[in-house]
Amino acid sequence: MAAAIALEHDAELMVRVREGDTASFTQLLERHRTSVVHFLYRMVQNQAVAEELAQEVFLRVYKSRAGYEPSAKFTTWLFRIATHLALNWIRDNKGSLQTQSLDEQILEGAERQVRDRAPSVEQKMVREARMEEIRKAIRLLPAKQRAAVLMHKYEELEYSQIAKVLECSESAVKSLLFRAYETLRARLAHLR
Repeated sequence: MAAAIALEHDAELMVRVREGDTASFTQLLERHRTSVVHFLYRMVQNQAVAEELAQEVFLRVYKSRAGYEPSAKFTTWLFRIATHLALNWIRDNKGSLQTQSLDEQILEGAERQVRDRAPSVEQKMVREARMEEIRKAIRLLPAKQRAAVLMHKYEELEYSQIAKVLECSESAVKSLLFRAYETLRARLAHLR
């Protein structure tokens, strides 16, 4: 219920942006920037590029304000823009996806405070190694499958929303997700 109210509120804010209210745009930016950056990072595997693409996403949202019609959920429209930018970046930079090394992730984890009940260093290293394998398996998926998985699992979008973002049918989304999850199950079977 609260999520539906928030979604309706997003459309209201965007209508206000269309009418010239910049404070409403700031609210939308603050509300969605983090999830857009996280989504883009998972797509392109480079924090600086994700930040840059997120800026471009919101710039396009602002530039498109005059033509905005609240016919679909605001987040669907937002993630369609983000997905197109990410897929274009991946296409244009094929082979140059940069990933954060496991060593860097372990160092980041070491900077956090450790509580008495925290997992041991070994447990953290095993968990991080497993997480890196999962991230790598997702990165190796074809771009559209990767986008569908990220929107489905991390952004918790519905099939209908993903279909609108990827501009395909719901059955095509289900097929993309089925193939992606089958591939991931095969690649990650050793983690069970």
